[in-house]
Amino acid sequence: MINKKLAISSFLAAALVALGIGQSKLQEPTIAASNDTMAPAFQVDPLWPKPLPNHWITGNTIGVDVDDRDHIFTVHRNTENMFGGRTEIGLALGVAECCTPAPPILEYDIEGNLINAWGGPVEGAPYQWPESNHGIEVAANGDVWIGGNGGPDSHVLVFSRDGDYIRTVGVPGEEFDSNSTTAFGRVAEIAIDEEAGEAYFADGYVNKRVAVVDVATGAFKRYWGAYGSSTVDDDADDTYTPGQPGPDVFRGPVHCAEPSNDGLIYVCDRGADRVQVFRPDGTFVSEHIYNPATLAQGSTWDIAFSPDEDQEFIYLA
Repeated sequence: MINKKLAISSFLAAALVALGIGQSKLQEPTIAASNDTMAPAFQVDPLWPKPLPNHWITGNTIGVDVDDRDHIFTVHRNTENMFGGRTEIGLALGVAECCTPAPPILEYDIEGNLINAWGGPVEGAPYQWPESNHGIEVAANGDVWIGGNGGPDSHVLVFSRDGDYIRTVGVPGEEFDSNSTTAFGRVAEIAIDEEAGEAYFADGYVNKRVAVVDVATGAFKRYWGAYGSSTVDDDADDTYTPGQPGPDVFRGPVHCAEPSNDGLIYVCDRGADRVQVFRPDGTFVSEHIYNPATLAQGSTWDIAFSPDEDQEFIYLA
């Protein structure tokens, strides 16, 4: 079976930076060279996936995951306001003369053949599709979790792998509040700890926290902010100045919350160019700054781990 994180790393190879370090040595970026450890290299396959049917093309791909059958799931933004002029050249002619946006959820086999396609707003549906798709996670049982970072996106959706609606986690259209136990604030990414039966939400583009829910029921369990704070002040000063101590709150967007094999949670505070590491209960462990002069949209977008049991390498996008 393909390791999920290896597949994600390969899919994002053009954007990933191989740190070449073990997790316990996150603060020592030169350790790989001194130990003669060669960081993995990735090669992009320009012919994967295979051409889509129905004149379909994709917009911005904003999430990728792999299920237990080695099928690759992607989520992309397929609405015309986010589609034209930002993807393949043919769209410069307009959708009517060229192509049609594919459904937002695409499932491929390992060879790149399209297996299934589904998702999007449906009139009368018992769910509210995200205004702006963001992040996808496939659970061990095949359920597909989808986040969103659009205006009213204060919820996460769960579907079967075939696109049958299961539940909404959170309440769509709620007022954003980093201390809420009923809704979220434009979740950027979902990551599931199968052994614990918990889903970690990088929450988010408005909220400034990590939120944890029960995988089986969607019930809210706990949350924390930067440095493990049990409450979050949404009005706190989040000014970030390179070379100075970072803000006491996540500057955001909180762009990843990724469990590792050694029982830690790695959290990307993108706007502050930092990764904070926690125990699953929110206890703060450490902080690491990368390319602190990046400013703008930040340097810490996502994290993936190498597929070996020890997860010797961490990949930072």
